[in-house]
Amino acid sequence: MEKTPILVSSCLLGLRCRYDGGEKADARILSLGKRRALVPVCPEQLGGLPTPRPPSERLGDRVLAKDGADVTDAFRRGAEETLRLIRALGCREAVLKARSPSCGCGTIYDGTFSGRVVPGDGVTAALLVENGVRVLTEEDDLAALGR
Repeated sequence: MEKTPILVSSCLLGLRCRYDGGEKADARILSLGKRRALVPVCPEQLGGLPTPRPPSERLGDRVLAKDGADVTDAFRRGAEETLRLIRALGCREAVLKARSPSCGCGTIYDGTFSGRVVPGDGVTAALLVENGVRVLTEEDDLAALGR
């Protein structure tokens, strides 16, 4: 087994941490655990948000909940705590939940709660990329991990 762990969105490992209290277990990601140590993380929970919680979307530099609350600070705290965890454990790669306002990488929901997707990164994904972490989503080719 490769020694460097991979950070993974907790919801992709079947943990019930999503905004709606659900999970999005992904068999391909679970199977990664056979060859790499996986570190579960939910940046939104690390930032102090409860589960369940109102859905949120990123709109420019802000993150707004569907009920109108500005949750930007919690998302930023969660991103910083996730980066701290990555540094402590020596992770160089992460597999995060696609389109999430925290974890989305490459595309995110547009901030109107209409289901429309636009180019962009979630708050955590952006911070990790800025700090040299390779970020993928469950929709990417995971065979390349560790190369």
